[in-house]
Amino acid sequence: MNIGIAGVGLVGRVLALNLLQQGHTLTLFDEDTAYGDKAAGITAAGMLAVFAELESAESVIFDHGNRSISLWPGLLEQIGIADAYQQEGSIITAHPQDYSELDHFIDTLKSKVEEASTIALLDRDGITELEPDLEQHSKAFFIPYEGQVDAQRFMKASSDYLLAHPNVRWYQEAKVSAVSNGTITVREDQYTFDWVFDARGLGAQEDMDDLRGVRGEVFWLEAPEVKISRPTRMLHPRYKIYIVPRPNDRYIIGATEIESEDMSPMSVRSSLELLSAVYSMHSGFAEARIVNSVTNCRPALKDNLPQVKHSDKMTRINGLYRHGYLLAPAVVEEALNGGINR
Repeated sequence: MNIGIAGVGLVGRVLALNLLQQGHTLTLFDEDTAYGDKAAGITAAGMLAVFAELESAESVIFDHGNRSISLWPGLLEQIGIADAYQQEGSIITAHPQDYSELDHFIDTLKSKVEEASTIALLDRDGITELEPDLEQHSKAFFIPYEGQVDAQRFMKASSDYLLAHPNVRWYQEAKVSAVSNGTITVREDQYTFDWVFDARGLGAQEDMDDLRGVRGEVFWLEAPEVKISRPTRMLHPRYKIYIVPRPNDRYIIGATEIESEDMSPMSVRSSLELLSAVYSMHSGFAEARIVNSVTNCRPALKDNLPQVKHSDKMTRINGLYRHGYLLAPAVVEEALNGGINR
């Protein structure tokens, strides 16, 4: 089939990779450049936190997350970066005064899914065995099966792959004004296809009344004195900080989730809270260098759940909220099986 995709962020790329595997010919449209930084997918930490996200999410997130974890290795191998996938579990800890928050968090997970019984309580020796650099902490939980995708490598490698593919035509800096049954409109130009996908995220707000942006903020730190090998979270009554390791002593640090579509730089308050929290997690972050601070807005619907809608010759996918990398492969699979693959 001759297929058009409006929006080439995370969902659009996962869609394109799946459709190319099926032998289709693709035309891609995005208001950004192929290597631009507007997509929420390039800001993300790429965590596959199938259990940790369950505390404030529906069971569909758990089910889709497990399916995505099984699908990611094949997608990354397709674009030549199989090593951008890690599944060595994650650690959740807290300061002693917040142990009640930590226990409540784990109890909530165990009450929601039977699989959470595999979450193991760690004492200081257990923590040190898994992550020697966290030896100052005396209580934590180890969540097996969780992991991460190197989001920035995925975005770069998928751009390279799609730009070089003979069955792909990519219209960059082409803001889509309308997506309807079998057609994509850019300014006054209308393009007709056998099927179209609307994966524009917040770009689809005119067509989806309850679509909103949820702001996220992250720091990139270079910290040679810190050696943490797996995603680590620290619970606090006001926020849940995450530390996600990347190659070359770099770490993505985040926590804030703000109900706002403001894309401006990070506030002083957010910066101070985030950096103070990460320093309290590991003193080695005191000498870390701030490589970058990034903000972006994730598309979310009223129930914070993803939505797939089909009509004649068209499928809309949106609302992945803060679960982009955790959900995208499974949601795309669901969309394809309910649409053009029926």
